Amino acid sequence: MVVNMQPDLEQLIRARDFVTVRETLERLPPPDLANLLETLETEEQVIAFRILPRKLAATVFEYINLETQEQLLKAMAQGEVATLLNDMAPDDRTMLLEELPATVTKQMLALLTPKERAVAVSLLGYPEDSIGRLMTPDYVRVRQDWTAERVLDHIRRHGHDSETLSMIYVVDEHGVLIDDIRIRNFLLAPPTKLVSELMDRHFVALKATDEQEAAVAVFRREDRGALPVTDSAGVLIGIVTIDDVLDVAEAEATEDIQKIGGMEALEEPYMQIAFARMIRKRAGWLVILFLGEMLTATAMGYFEEEIARAVVLALFVPLIISSGGNSGSQAATLAIRALALEEVGLRDWWRVMRREIFSGLALGSILGSIGFLRISVWSAFSDIYGPHALLVALTVGLSLIGIVLWGTLAGSMLPFILRRLGFDPATSSAPFVATLVDVTGLVIYFSVAALILRGTLL
Repeated sequence: MVVNMQPDLEQLIRARDFVTVRETLERLPPPDLANLLETLETEEQVIAFRILPRKLAATVFEYINLETQEQLLKAMAQGEVATLLNDMAPDDRTMLLEELPATVTKQMLALLTPKERAVAVSLLGYPEDSIGRLMTPDYVRVRQDWTAERVLDHIRRHGHDSETLSMIYVVDEHGVLIDDIRIRNFLLAPPTKLVSELMDRHFVALKATDEQEAAVAVFRREDRGALPVTDSAGVLIGIVTIDDVLDVAEAEATEDIQKIGGMEALEEPYMQIAFARMIRKRAGWLVILFLGEMLTATAMGYFEEEIARAVVLALFVPLIISSGGNSGSQAATLAIRALALEEVGLRDWWRVMRREIFSGLALGSILGSIGFLRISVWSAFSDIYGPHALLVALTVGLSLIGIVLWGTLAGSMLPFILRRLGFDPATSSAPFVATLVDVTGLVIYFSVAALILRGTLL
């Protein structure tokens, strides 16, 4: 629908048929309208925002990506920028302001009304990755001695600017949060019923100084559309809504995925990050992994005599090290994600280890059996593996069991070790685990070969 409308909208703007443009834009939901406007040139976007009603323009602006928002602010007149910023939701405005250069942020703050400027400065005063940066002061709060009828009247008078009306927050005479109640309870209650009669004094709140990532787990557990935010004394100072937390969850997941891929988190969209910065983010880990893989050559050199006497062993080196690396990468990915979702904690390390011991033995036995059968069957039709093919097959089979077991243990335990040391478990990326297991896998392989092939090939 949006794609089909774009050429017509461009033509209407160029024809200066602003009445039709306004009617066309007002029929679209804000998210679809934002997607449509992002496809236009900046000059046409500015015209569209001038045409839109003030409140709708601010809502649509919140759905546009940050890069486009910055371009629009540069292209708009100062009065238009002031109108947009003052009408934006405080949490979305904070997200925009913290992405702008400090000098630009100061200019934007100067355009706000005294009331909105006080709100913006207050939110920007919290640590960068804290809940305080996400919260909005637009919510409805009531007192416990009010009746249901008075609460509904209060909502009608003051609820227009509230971010959400799904939950109503109850505070005492000092502003301390004492409960949260669903609005449906007030709608269904008799008009004379007191708020205190609807309270169960069971609620979940976030602290303004908590890390943003903590909100993701709380929202997932509580299944709420919004959660209250309090200060250290329990005073209600704002709420955080699910849309902002979803943005945090997406950013967190993106960062973890990039780290698991063996690189530093980009912290910017792929197409927007500067080329040189992206190279620096990727090169660091690549160099570390490359130096780690050089230890593989060192290990090979240590077993140079064994390889010289039994060249057939070298044929299976890629098979051996890739199997260990793959199993370690699997285990690391599962452990990292389980820790991120709080399915397991540090105290569960032994349960995870026990589970991975059995998993490693089972997976290693599967791969070892396939390797043993492949060499045994192939040797029946070819002498490529020499007169001791069965012993070679046994060496490969047993080595795979040991290496896959070691890979799963290393991959699953490394995230726990890093978490215990205070590092991000995602740093134990799949390539890092694979490099670690590659080197140790060679030691296991040639040690098993030395035991089984002694007196024959070795």
